[in-house]
Amino acid sequence: MSYAPPEISDAPRRADHAAPVHRHLGLALAIISTAQLMVVLDATIVNIALPSIRRELHFSSVSLEWVINGYALAFGGLLLLGGRAGDLFGRRRMFIVGVGLFTLASLLGGFATNESWLITTRVLQGVGGAIASPTALSLITSTFPEGPGRNRAMGVYAAMSGAGSSIGLLLGGILTDVASWRWVLFVNVPIGLAVALIAPRVLGETESRPGRLDLPGAFSVTGGMTLLVYGLTHAATTSWSNGVTVATLAVAAGLLVAFVAIESRSQHAIMPLHIFANRNRSGSYVMMLVIGAALFSMFFFLTQFVQNVMGFSPLKAGVVFLPVSAAIAVVAGLTARMIARTGPRPPMTVGPLVAAGGLFWLSHVRADSTYVGGVLGPIIIIAVGIGITFVPLTLTAVSGVRRDEAGLASALLNTGQQIGGSLGLAVLVTVATAVIKDRLATAAHHAGTVTTSVDPAAARHALNVATTAGYDRAFMVGAFVALAGFVVAVVAIRVRKSDIPSGAAPGAV
Repeated sequence: MSYAPPEISDAPRRADHAAPVHRHLGLALAIISTAQLMVVLDATIVNIALPSIRRELHFSSVSLEWVINGYALAFGGLLLLGGRAGDLFGRRRMFIVGVGLFTLASLLGGFATNESWLITTRVLQGVGGAIASPTALSLITSTFPEGPGRNRAMGVYAAMSGAGSSIGLLLGGILTDVASWRWVLFVNVPIGLAVALIAPRVLGETESRPGRLDLPGAFSVTGGMTLLVYGLTHAATTSWSNGVTVATLAVAAGLLVAFVAIESRSQHAIMPLHIFANRNRSGSYVMMLVIGAALFSMFFFLTQFVQNVMGFSPLKAGVVFLPVSAAIAVVAGLTARMIARTGPRPPMTVGPLVAAGGLFWLSHVRADSTYVGGVLGPIIIIAVGIGITFVPLTLTAVSGVRRDEAGLASALLNTGQQIGGSLGLAVLVTVATAVIKDRLATAAHHAGTVTTSVDPAAARHALNVATTAGYDRAFMVGAFVALAGFVVAVVAIRVRKSDIPSGAAPGAV
């Protein structure tokens, strides 16, 4: 049974729920989930290694940002094209192509000797990830029949997606401390090779579909999304009124408007607009955008806080996020079982509220807070909120979709997460920076009225206090954004318990 609301008829385009029978479902799920984890964690695994990369390859402060942005822009901008390519040319085939490109780029990046070399390979990693990630999720819908089996698979997939960022931070800290920053890239090579070699033996191929890639649509949406993410990133480092920021965002808006116009007329649309006719699916996309904006900036700010304010080493900073990974994995698994009893809507509503509560709590951290006393509790609550939200969100977004458009549906979900995360980071960094500058100016003025001498310890303390105040404000704004996700769930989502396939019995594991 599809998740289409009663007022929308899906009769002309009913989803094909009967997935072919596969003999090695457990191994198939392991291969799909491993590839997704590898792609997701690579968005953060490099973060902790950035200081080492800068020293060894002599990056400037501006060009260093592109080690992160190059991956994010290529990944977020090409997800729709990657999902559509899987629908047209076969998901298993494109899955292997994506994993292979990602693996090759990781190998080449590990041998980089200058900034251009490394940035180029990071972009290629993003392209590979944009092909592999949407086909990974759509392979679940074509491999596992709807019911308890698919719900369990979605739970594992959602746990990998949700925990990937924090695992990347932990693994990046370990590899950088124990070996070298190059191993944050080399580590993908044996994993990617194993996935690419085993995939043809355990994953069934979907049939190729007639049609062609919508190149005008692909160009406009990829260019628009890339410029949008770049404009938001540029705003975070300069200002919203900066000429480059304004021009970039204006061109991005023009390209995205052109994309919608193209898609409304194209016979081979990369994003058929009818996919948004399903209210629940559209609501899921909006929720992913909002949740990404609220939550994924947390990793950026906390990584900076524990290293720059609390004085943690890269390895210790990575360990900070281990409870997040564990909590997301456990809660996502429990939520996958609970959906058969409650339906997707209750956890989709409760999850953002829980996450908002964790962000509100985290906004009270202080410069002299300890990890256990000020950080651990809030991040576990936030992780619980993520785990509760992601499983029903993912399940609702791809359930009931036509099989030949499953790649598109999953790509839109991933795109919402990437664009939402970029938007949230740009806005919250701007908020934090404004507060930090204001607090530092106030502290400097006060110090000047008291003494003309410079006390390094007092200056450091003032910087820590100002930095913490800026991060606190960012967490507070993030909490309100998470509450917006709750509002979307209440207003837009209408999935009922009866919409869950009858095979998803309570207690299914």
